Amino acid sequence: MFSFDEAQRLLPRVKELTAPAFEEVEALTRELEATGGADAALRDRIEAALAAWVRDVTATGAEVKGLWLVDFDNGSGYYCWRWPEPRLEFYHSYADGFSGRMRIQ
Repeated sequence: MFSFDEAQRLLPRVKELTAPAFEEVEALTRELEATGGADAALRDRIEAALAAWVRDVTATGAEVKGLWLVDFDNGSGYYCWRWPEPRLEFYHSYADGFSGRMRIQ
């Protein structure tokens, strides 16, 4: 579990892991689209890049909840961050999930 301060201190590391993964996946996706989506090797590379990102972010103690979406458990819900948000600004309860995000006051 993370206090808000702990989650804020970890966020720069999560962003460091996310930025290059996002750029790699975006570039590979453009290549895949140029082939009409038929290149299995490119699809495999995209999956591998995403799996590596999930593994690396999860190793920090944060939770990957979707594509470029990271949550920090605080005991009553999650501080919620999505690439490329500049700061940790949102919270949601366990029950509400991403759709119930509220701005942290």
